[in-house]
Amino acid sequence: MVLTTRVGNGANGVVRTGGGHTRRRLLGVTVGTAIGVAAPAGCGLFGDDPEPPAPDPLQPVLDEARALSAAYERAVATQPSLAKRLDPLAADHRAHLEELVRVIGRNVPSAAASSAPAGSDPGETLSGLRSAERRAQRTAAALARQVPAERAALVGSIAACRGSHAEALR
Repeated sequence: MVLTTRVGNGANGVVRTGGGHTRRRLLGVTVGTAIGVAAPAGCGLFGDDPEPPAPDPLQPVLDEARALSAAYERAVATQPSLAKRLDPLAADHRAHLEELVRVIGRNVPSAAASSAPAGSDPGETLSGLRSAERRAQRTAAALARQVPAERAALVGSIAACRGSHAEALR
């Protein structure tokens, strides 16, 4: 710090600047101001920024539930004749999504939903949905073997549901 005023000795040997402030006070005000400015900006002046939470292991299953739900909505929008057949399956995926968000305990960001595109005819649409269900079923089944028991039942149930959807779409 560069002082632009003359420094002299004050009473009791305390070094003071020309304005009557001690160097210690000036240094304290300067550091306090720096911290006050840095704290709201979140710059981590002292390296104590908290780590972002690790992604939940159930995130892939949740992402697929979102993608499948959206795929069913697109399919029904482009093929209204399939609505009666597809609406119950879409409802299952919405229920899975709600339960997964509840279990994870926070609203987690979703990866880009890239599931089965709506086909130009009913057969193509059903085939695309069936493939998406099979892929999602494999993900859930593999994860069910890796998560703790209290989560394995949920993920296993979702895997079984996705497998039954693939069969129902034949």
